[in-house]
Amino acid sequence: MFTLKAEKRNILGRKTKQLRKKKIIPAVVYGHQITTQNISVPYLDFEKVYREAGESSLINLIVENEKPIPVLIHDIQRHPLTGEIQHIDFYQVKTGEKITLEVGLKFVGEAPAVKELGGVLVTPLSKLKIECLPQDLIHELEVDISGLKNFEDIIRLKDLKIPQSIKVLASPDEVIALVKPPRKEEEIKILEEKPVEKVEEVEVIKEKPKEEKEETKTKETEE
Repeated sequence: MFTLKAEKRNILGRKTKQLRKKKIIPAVVYGHQITTQNISVPYLDFEKVYREAGESSLINLIVENEKPIPVLIHDIQRHPLTGEIQHIDFYQVKTGEKITLEVGLKFVGEAPAVKELGGVLVTPLSKLKIECLPQDLIHELEVDISGLKNFEDIIRLKDLKIPQSIKVLASPDEVIALVKPPRKEEEIKILEEKPVEKVEEVEVIKEKPKEEKEETKTKETEE
């Protein structure tokens, strides 16, 4: 299990800017039937743990000299312009109490339909929502795509090897991976002959809302 040290925090509201300038992230710990705690964690220490643990691994959070508590990274707020982490929500889990969260899908192996037939791998999902006890939590689910030999082959949720201690909250027939045939020469020719003017018009229409959205996000996220 990963370990992260933290300190109790009395600095609240707008004053938390002082912490961020010192590369310290304001955070909170909350959970079922526990008192919410205001804490802070060193930026670099958290960044290192987050790269390895993500949001689906238990972390032993040590607040000063108190007993370690098992937590999950529940939410991260980032600055809209710089992308720097502004605030973290940790969720304290309770032994014997099931938790619900999303775990990533890791695609392994090589699909013959891609390598030998020139197809394109399609993966509609990158994460799956699961339910399990804290001690049964897994970081990711592996998907072996070596069985995709033809364009008719499809990997569905029911085809995955999932531990019995984990319940996936999705339909067994949910499509996880498949391979599409390569584009035909006629389709490629049509795309190449498409007028440049029309492509530019589409791009302008897509970009305008994005610019307007960026203008509304100029303030730092406050706690």
